[in-house]
Amino acid sequence: MPLSDWPNAVAHVDADCFFAACELARSPKLRDRPVCVMSSQDACIVAKTYDAKAAGIHTGMPVWEAKKLLPRAVYIPADFTYYGQVSDKLFAILARFTPEVEVCSIDEAFLGLNGIRGLWRKNFSEIADSIRTTVKNEAGITVSIGISLTKTLAKIASDIHKPDGSMLIPGDDIPAFLAGVKIKNIPGIGRNREALLHKFHIFTAADYSRADPALIQRLLGKSGMDLWHELRGRPIFPVQLANGPPKSMARTASFGQLSSQRDFIAAHLTHHTTRLVTELVRKHYLAQGLSVFLTLKSFASRAEETRFGDPSANIFDFSRAVRDAFARLYRPGELYRGCGVIATEIRPSEERSLDLFGKVDKDYRNERLMATVDTLNKKYGNHTVVMLAAQAVAKRKKGPRFRLPMFEVN
Repeated sequence: MPLSDWPNAVAHVDADCFFAACELARSPKLRDRPVCVMSSQDACIVAKTYDAKAAGIHTGMPVWEAKKLLPRAVYIPADFTYYGQVSDKLFAILARFTPEVEVCSIDEAFLGLNGIRGLWRKNFSEIADSIRTTVKNEAGITVSIGISLTKTLAKIASDIHKPDGSMLIPGDDIPAFLAGVKIKNIPGIGRNREALLHKFHIFTAADYSRADPALIQRLLGKSGMDLWHELRGRPIFPVQLANGPPKSMARTASFGQLSSQRDFIAAHLTHHTTRLVTELVRKHYLAQGLSVFLTLKSFASRAEETRFGDPSANIFDFSRAVRDAFARLYRPGELYRGCGVIATEIRPSEERSLDLFGKVDKDYRNERLMATVDTLNKKYGNHTVVMLAAQAVAKRKKGPRFRLPMFEVN
């Protein structure tokens, strides 16, 4: 076990109850009441404040059940565009403190802190406090921060003093810290792995770090050994500054009810397809694969996969593929509870192949169309401009000055 305090320093920054915190930042008058954020179609809970959690509400709980359990809470439809704006502000703030920022999700990041103490003339505790104060003042939300020698240790530490807290684990403190961490709280240790490790009398992170490496290798393989090294203070996972495209991008949701109506389900698929293509265009990605699925009453799923001849972010390519897949998936009279579309084989748009038949030029025009639609919706409100086939699904919020359906014009 390394005993030097800071041979390496990495921080994990995690926003507290992020979606709910964004709503509280926008509406401070809600601060004295439990707040729950609902999923698309208001079907289930996707975020909640700590007091709502204490009352027994959990992520994924159906809204009707949550309202029965805690009727005095405020239930708010999710506004992912707004949450994205707050997220951008959060990461811009983090980038002021260090150039090494690895974005993990919409509300968390790892920071490389080697050399940063000298830059700011502060110790790590003071740097953590400065980050938390700046985020609170400028973004209106709170974050919790863990700092240690490895990403695994930092991530565990960030959860210790939530909300709005920070914890440092220098090298000398690692053994004592691990003794209080249960196996299930180690990132990468799920329920099955926890049960397996318990059979070999490994109940805490300290037990894990002291275990014979040959046993860990036999039980959990390379990923288990990586965690073993990280828990002992040896960095295996570097802070990654240039993340490539994701392996997949999905847009899915429950209907909030059971339905067998073909037009109703098709409208939802069109809605998800538009959202997916808009995100691809916004991030300058193309996708070569597409999966379309329907979720049945039994919660089982039925899916169809399509592979485009060339990588695409063309709304009409996607719409045709989704329409054809839906025709094969849908069965009259069968009850469905949700649906979705998943783009796969994603790559940067600059890797697009050139052709001699004008397809690339047509794709560019269609992508510019979607970018324009995205701009209008950001300016005037979500669903200001929508696909005609998805108009029945679009949420009607107060505020837009106009709302136009989108037509394909030949």
